[in-house]
Amino acid sequence: MNLRRAAFAIPGDITTPTGGYFYERRLLEGLRGQGRDVRHLRLGASFPDPNATDMADAIAQLESLDPDSAVILDGFVSATLDTDALARLHVPSVAMVHHPLALEVGLDPDRREHLFQIERANLAHIDHVLVPSPATAAMLTGSFGVAAERITIARPGTDRPTRAPAPVRPPLILCVGIQHPRKGHDILLRALARLTDLDWTAVIVGQSYDAEFARKLANLREELGLGARVTLAGYVSDTDLADLYATASLFALATRYEGYGLVFDEALAYGLPIVSCRTGAVPETVPAAAGRLVATDDPGAFADALADLLTDEGAYGRCAAAALAAGESLPTWRDTADTAGLVLDGL
Repeated sequence: MNLRRAAFAIPGDITTPTGGYFYERRLLEGLRGQGRDVRHLRLGASFPDPNATDMADAIAQLESLDPDSAVILDGFVSATLDTDALARLHVPSVAMVHHPLALEVGLDPDRREHLFQIERANLAHIDHVLVPSPATAAMLTGSFGVAAERITIARPGTDRPTRAPAPVRPPLILCVGIQHPRKGHDILLRALARLTDLDWTAVIVGQSYDAEFARKLANLREELGLGARVTLAGYVSDTDLADLYATASLFALATRYEGYGLVFDEALAYGLPIVSCRTGAVPETVPAAAGRLVATDDPGAFADALADLLTDEGAYGRCAAAALAAGESLPTWRDTADTAGLVLDGL
């Protein structure tokens, strides 16, 4: 069987430590691992707010593609590329939509509406859409006018743990997510401040993606008197992150929205009970038996869920067993690439 050639258009630095970039980097590697010719189109870093130079360069690179190839467009690109240029595209196209841009936290109404309208218009010109979760698929069919038959769910793969679990004492609560308002680290800090009578430490891993929010987060930690118990670790190496997963007892992310959430699968792979929020794809990513999900923006409910698992050994053990069982059944990155490859070959 001939494998369709493709280009993968990704803006900025593909090694940026976010879930979206990690997914696309592994997908690119997986498609190449099939023996498929996949070219990486490096587009300007200004997407999803492309300046004139980056927009012109993106259009020129897409117009130069060989007519017998296909192109996968990162969601920042498919959502904000000039609509007329996208309509003129001479090769089959696939959009990789992690979550619609209009769903980002903190947008003013005009900005949200602009992003919604351009992404909806652009998706009408895309041949097929890859999404990481049923929740994102439902959002695209329900609000963005994408027919269900044009959508394929390519669930992210998961690497199996490189270290055996070795939880430390006092219990370590691990949170992994960039320092951005959507990740809800402020809610986590306020929840932890209600639990100072219990024995625990916490580490929040994730680079500063929003500098103003990162400053507010650091200030909030000190205002709440958590400086001695909560570490804002920033970016850490893969080895250090594996060590943290192995030594943690709980995984906590007070996210305000997730199109998927790779970190949940990483936590499940290590058998960690999860405390998070009922939003976006989280309820379909985190099995109900593997943790506790509460409403967004509710520090009290989040604190109660953490306290339940920190103080009830029976509940903790049941959640840990369910998490480990779910982690053992997760797909691999080869599975993800196989799903995307079938889409390319079927265009």
